[in-house]
Amino acid sequence: MVKKIYRLPEVMSLTGLSRSSIYLRISVQEFPKPIKIGRRAVGWSEDSLIAWQADIMGGSHADS
Repeated sequence: MVKKIYRLPEVMSLTGLSRSSIYLRISVQEFPKPIKIGRRAVGWSEDSLIAWQADIMGGSHADS
């Protein structure tokens, strides 16, 4: 079950990424794809963002 759906402004605030950076990373499969929540609305599940952040944090520690 999805805990919360984040819209783009919230995702930008949480990640520190711009809109264009988010969509660029989606296109190269480096960021979770949004889910449709309406005819013209998308959002990101809290679970997918947590998994992405964990992956990024894990990768940054491996490089150190």
